[in-house]
Amino acid sequence: MFPVGYYFCVPSLRAAAKVKTTQRLNSTVLTRNLNRYEDVGEFQGDSFSILRYLKDDIPALILAVLLAAGVAYYNTLIPLALGNLTTALNSLNSYSHGTFLGTIRHPALQLLKYYCFHALGTALYITVLSGIGERFACRIRLALFRSLVFRDMSFYDTHKVGELINRLTGDVQEVKSSLKQIISLGIRNTVQFTGSCISLYSISPCLTAVLFCSAFLLTSLGSLMGSLLRAASRHAQDQVAASTSLAEEVLGNLVTVKSFAMEEEEVAKYEGSLDTAATAYSGLGIGIGLFTAASALATNGMVLQTLFYGGYLLSTGQVGAGDLMAFLASSTIVQRSLQNMSLLISQVVKGTTAAARVSQYLDEDISRAPGEVLLSPAGEISFKGVSFSYPSRPEMSVLDEFNLDIKPGQTVALCGASGAGKSTVGALLERFYEPKEGTILLDGRDIGELDTKWLRGSCLGYIGQEPVLFATTIKENIKYGAPSASETEIERAARAANAHDFISEFPEGYDTLVGERGTTLSGGQKQRIAIARALLKNPAVLILDEATSALDASSERVVSEALQRLCSERTVIVIAHRLSTVRNSDCIVVLNKGKIVEKGTHDELIIKEGTYFNLVKNQTDLNQDI
Repeated sequence: MFPVGYYFCVPSLRAAAKVKTTQRLNSTVLTRNLNRYEDVGEFQGDSFSILRYLKDDIPALILAVLLAAGVAYYNTLIPLALGNLTTALNSLNSYSHGTFLGTIRHPALQLLKYYCFHALGTALYITVLSGIGERFACRIRLALFRSLVFRDMSFYDTHKVGELINRLTGDVQEVKSSLKQIISLGIRNTVQFTGSCISLYSISPCLTAVLFCSAFLLTSLGSLMGSLLRAASRHAQDQVAASTSLAEEVLGNLVTVKSFAMEEEEVAKYEGSLDTAATAYSGLGIGIGLFTAASALATNGMVLQTLFYGGYLLSTGQVGAGDLMAFLASSTIVQRSLQNMSLLISQVVKGTTAAARVSQYLDEDISRAPGEVLLSPAGEISFKGVSFSYPSRPEMSVLDEFNLDIKPGQTVALCGASGAGKSTVGALLERFYEPKEGTILLDGRDIGELDTKWLRGSCLGYIGQEPVLFATTIKENIKYGAPSASETEIERAARAANAHDFISEFPEGYDTLVGERGTTLSGGQKQRIAIARALLKNPAVLILDEATSALDASSERVVSEALQRLCSERTVIVIAHRLSTVRNSDCIVVLNKGKIVEKGTHDELIIKEGTYFNLVKNQTDLNQDI
């Protein structure tokens, strides 16, 4: 019964949704999973703004509501028809056998008609509602996925992927279920309750007054317990999100887990998180159980008092047998409506909480105005006074007044100790993050004014130490950045990347599935497919982040040959820890704590015997020791 359920669940929902839920796990899962996003219990989303995704289904929604209301209406007529049939049967006696069919024909046919309309309407509104719910969920999931995909990388520094996936799947499912329940149970019970109350009053105002006293007690109890159920549901959903996040982290880093033989420990931590979530949901179940039990006790008491007082009215001639039968049947509908209310309350509590979690990201504006596009980028890059610190640790400066000019077609190597800011330079150029101060120019234009899709999709190419391949075919991975590429172009890129020969050895050739993250391929094979992907894209600027450091000597030689072809006639930024790979760079830039401390060619920096010289010397001594 939606209005009463709304009364129980919705008041102060926004305020309650912003209350931070205290989350404590008995195991160390808390430290690793919840400390990274301390505001996991704080939701700024509007539970009801998500209803805008129903806009395209308004006609179907109106039809479903009308059908549900029609079913409820006929359900309220059935007790009256049953009462008429009882009155007709009561009028029969031992001398009226010949008139039996004539006496009951009309009330019996009327009751049968109501039964048929009720069954047909039920089938129709459930069918229509099912379609609305699935389309509604698909729209929300698509919008949420789009919101997550287009966010800056800084967002993922403070949010766990497992928790976001839980919102994309479990929370959206809860929202869909709540919508269907509100229409299915809410609208039906509203009409049934209202219609039955009118029928009850028309039959006997006195009996109706007694019945409503019991209903008032039940409503008061539900209002009291509704606030407790809201908090319990929110806490339980947060614990499930924490469990999902832990599982995602462990499965995503399974090699590390196995290499340290930590399987049992991770299982124990996951078990602890599951126990905490189960305890939270058990508490919610206890609350729902108590509410349901109280509802059943009150509604069963309503039947008893109706029989007691109704029998008295029947004995005094104030109501007839048919009226009492109709009243009992109508009061049963009221009783069933109030019992369904408890089910609706628990679902709406979960749904509104889930809607707040989902709409938190849907309501945030992540749109960017289309920027400019350079028709023929030369690849000239300039960093002007760039300072940057990661959002997850704003107090730690990664780049400090960083200045660097790179000419078109020049190969510049960035080297330095770990944490010096080398990879951050590439991340800022890709606009994964925005600098806190300073500007980055491409061919004299601020990259902040350029179209992000064009910048990453056409102008910049990136190859990292561990190339990421998708769980599809080799061909689809190569043409990932150029979906319209022809078979000839794909093969040409593979040949240039020294990948065609090993691809041809597979039984399925370019249609070979590479497995999740390319697990069926070796490191060198994955790297060459990544190079072929970059060659097909033909970027003006190429960023190589430790592109060969994870390969063995033979694989590195093959990959290096492919990289030489890829680097030809384009601007290249090489981020390197292994200094043997940067000797032939046009310029080597040495970073230390976000600042440039040396710059020049390999020979020039060796002569200076400064930071670069010491780095090379240390690596040379280490290799000799090995």
